[in-house]
Amino acid sequence: MVAVLTLPGCANFIGRSQAKEIAQVNVSSPELREGKPLPREYSCGGTQGSPPLRWSSEPLPNAKSIAIVVDSHTPQESAVNWVMYNIPATTTELGPNAAEHPQGASQAKGTSGKAGYQPPCGDKGSFRFTVYELNGMVTVGKDALLSDVLKKIADQTIARGRLTAVNIE
Repeated sequence: MVAVLTLPGCANFIGRSQAKEIAQVNVSSPELREGKPLPREYSCGGTQGSPPLRWSSEPLPNAKSIAIVVDSHTPQESAVNWVMYNIPATTTELGPNAAEHPQGASQAKGTSGKAGYQPPCGDKGSFRFTVYELNGMVTVGKDALLSDVLKKIADQTIARGRLTAVNIE
């Protein structure tokens, strides 16, 4: 399945990307359900870190890496809570707390200024877990700005999928 989409998860932080045809990625989690509340243990009120994520799509011969962007939109603020990129294209899931990062993967600093999963706060809002398949590796310097990393992800996206939790339990 091919859809014409922009990358709205990144657009709030880097401006609108050019619309292009990208394939669909199916994103799921044994702990999260589309449109349902984010379990408190994966929020700033819990201790579990990032929830487990799984994804699948049609095989894409041009896929070279995977990126995950978690962003939150509450009445108080919008934030990027986690960016992991250069995940090997053969990876199809991350376990809870992403304690074992896939070899070669890197993390960008989110809007908090810290790298790694920064649990969302604010009981009301949307919490988006987006998986991007990229046609290359994200090449940035060690201290790259978040906007630079998100732009590289947007520019190289060939497939995308999202799981959105609404509010926190």
